[in-house]
Amino acid sequence: MLNKRGMLIFISSAFMLVSCQGNPGQGPEGIDSPVSAVKPLKADLIQPNGTNVAERIAVPKGFERMPVVTGSYEEYLRQFPLKPHGSKVHLFNGELKGKEVYEAVLDVDVGERDLQQCADSVMRLRAEYLYGKGWYDKIHFNFTNGFKADYAAWTKGNRIEVSGNKVSWVKRGASSNSYEGFRSYLNMVFAYAGTLSLAKEMEHITLSDMRPGDVFLEGGSPGHAIIVMDIAQNPKNGEKLFLLAQGYTPAQEIHILENPANGKGNPWYNISFGDKLQTPEWKFTNEQLFRFYN
Repeated sequence: MLNKRGMLIFISSAFMLVSCQGNPGQGPEGIDSPVSAVKPLKADLIQPNGTNVAERIAVPKGFERMPVVTGSYEEYLRQFPLKPHGSKVHLFNGELKGKEVYEAVLDVDVGERDLQQCADSVMRLRAEYLYGKGWYDKIHFNFTNGFKADYAAWTKGNRIEVSGNKVSWVKRGASSNSYEGFRSYLNMVFAYAGTLSLAKEMEHITLSDMRPGDVFLEGGSPGHAIIVMDIAQNPKNGEKLFLLAQGYTPAQEIHILENPANGKGNPWYNISFGDKLQTPEWKFTNEQLFRFYN
């Protein structure tokens, strides 16, 4: 298991289960051939001039984007800004991602440390939405050992101190909800939380109940997490499609995944994928869908 670089404090192995490093048969070097329960749909749905997810990625013929509530997390993800068409995914150190398995790159920084990996990218998007709404009391994530890191406590000048296996709050300064402080809070969360902790704090849901913001998640060492960014439906037969985004190891910019079965130009996945969901760098089961529930 690879630890995230930049962590200065040694803690027990329970804290180390935070990476989304691949493993044989699932990672980018050894992934199985794409298998789907539905027929691949070759199409060029990319609108180069689109500046957000909805504008950049059109829906296939016969489909419509599912209605979402104005101001909701679902709308936030659907309208999330994208970098210009053709942008490449960069790692935290400025290097390029080795595998071009994506259709678009989200316009959000990755930071300068090897922290914002897969589960961290999921937490980043959710936290940014809640922070923008001013819902600070809803921003909280558990460390791998179960410690609950509340952003509301952080805004009161408290900081998280890790000593061996002990984690506690310590008063360090004045109250502040500055964005700089918010990002510092997230870096602390990214260092000590991961797929294992997310799997314990999120709620399992069924595919039929899927909505934007839900997460395909395999908790563990290694583990991985990818987020549902948008959903479309055929009003005639109820068939559903969805878009996925991920971060990965080492820390890298969040990107909209291509669908290996469809090829370039159509990143939509069909909800009727069968027992296994094959993505470019990981395979999930149809029972590994989760949701934040607060």
